[in-house]
Amino acid sequence: MIDVYYAPTPNGHKITLFLEETGVPYQLHRLDISAGDQFKPAFLAISPNNKIPAIVDNQPADGGAPLSLFESGAILLYLAEKTGQLLSHELRERHTTLQWLFWQMAGFGPMLGQNHHFSQYAPEKVPYAINRYRTETARLYGVLDKQLQDHRYIAGEQYSIADIATYPWAVSHEKQDINLADYPAVQRWFNEIRTRPAVERAWRRANG
Repeated sequence: MIDVYYAPTPNGHKITLFLEETGVPYQLHRLDISAGDQFKPAFLAISPNNKIPAIVDNQPADGGAPLSLFESGAILLYLAEKTGQLLSHELRERHTTLQWLFWQMAGFGPMLGQNHHFSQYAPEKVPYAINRYRTETARLYGVLDKQLQDHRYIAGEQYSIADIATYPWAVSHEKQDINLADYPAVQRWFNEIRTRPAVERAWRRANG
């Protein structure tokens, strides 16, 4: 059983997407981040960076004490290795998947997050910041579109943790001032993933 500490954010959704896809049993523990649940000592013992998601694996492969992890990319990599799913064992495909996972963690997620903040939530509008992050968001969608023109999924022909990491951030494309019709390969990929049964289950459960 995996305990998942989450909020219904793009990073939080990554973990439930993986667990629903692979059928690993899990228990959700929703944090109210607006109320400061992420700063409580019990959660900080699991996630010292006071960010969601975090997990506790109560049955780690080494048979030892429960293992806690934070950072969504690290969690996805751990779960992929634990289950042997959604990350190829073939050298080239595996490292292609990892480079796109890290691309999402280092670029697609943070830049789109800044876009959300300055466009939607900042107490005052800062045109320079809005333009900067919208421009970078558009560039990153262009990078993703080019990759998907020649591949069914981000890392190749198999659905992987690279797709799971990236998809939740694309869900709010309209808030990012992105029209998916301008990125037809991304639009095709997005529509396919959106209708996966595991994605539908994960979204219902995490937002329920």
